[in-house]
Amino acid sequence: MSQQDRRHALGFAIGIGCVPALLLAGCTSRSEERSDQAGQSGGEVTANEDLMREHGILRRILLVYREVARKLAVDPASIDRDALASAATLFREFGERYHEQLLEEQYIFPLVRKAGGTGAQLIDTLLVQHARGRAITGFILDRAKAGRTESGDSAALADAMTSFSRMYEAHAAREDTVIFPAFKRAIGRQAYEELGEKFEEIEHREFGGDGFDLALDKVTAIESALGLSDLARFTAPIPVAPTRG
Repeated sequence: MSQQDRRHALGFAIGIGCVPALLLAGCTSRSEERSDQAGQSGGEVTANEDLMREHGILRRILLVYREVARKLAVDPASIDRDALASAATLFREFGERYHEQLLEEQYIFPLVRKAGGTGAQLIDTLLVQHARGRAITGFILDRAKAGRTESGDSAALADAMTSFSRMYEAHAAREDTVIFPAFKRAIGRQAYEELGEKFEEIEHREFGGDGFDLALDKVTAIESALGLSDLARFTAPIPVAPTRG
C-alpha cells in the first residue's frame, strides 16, 4: 500500500493533524498472533473491546480503593500497605501511563475532538480528570509507602480513594458509551482495525507481553492479599422494608 493509500485508509479526510505521526509510520502486521487469539476466543479482540477490558482492570482497582477506605475508618492499622501501594502502582503504570497517555490522549481523544459532536464536548473534562487522577494516585502512593495509613491523615486517604473511585466510575462509563463509539465512527473500518494492531504493538512494547493478562494477574494477587477475592461477598442483601408501628 502506498503512503497516499494508507493516509486515505486511516481516515485523513477528517484532518491529518488529528492522528499522531507514529501512526503514519505504518502498522506491523501481527496476523498470526491475532489469528491465534481469534481461535481461542471465537473472534478477534477489537480496539474498543481491548479498551473496555482495560477499564475492567481499573474498575477492580477502584473496588480495592473503596474497600480499603471503609476499613481505614474502622481500623487503619489493619490495612495491608504493600497491597495498597501495589494497587496504586498498577493504576499508574497500566491505567495512567499506558491506557490514558499512550492510547486515549495520543490517539482517541484527538480523533473524537476533530469529529465533533457530543464526544468532542467531553474531551476537556476527561483530560482534567486524567490529571486529577494522577495527582490522587501520587497522594495514595505517598501515604501507602510512607506507612501513613495508621496516622491521623487516614481519613484524608480514605476520602481521596472514595472521591477518585466516584470520579473514575463516571469517567469510564462516559468513555465506554460515548467516546469509544465516537472513536470507531470517526475513522472507518480499515483504519479502526489497523489502529487496533497499533495499540497491540504499543501494549507489547510497554509490558513485554500481553499487558492485559499481566495486569489481570497483578490485580488478582492484590485482591487476594486484601481478602477481596470472593465475588460472593459483594452480593447485595435482600432489601427489607422498615416495619411501621
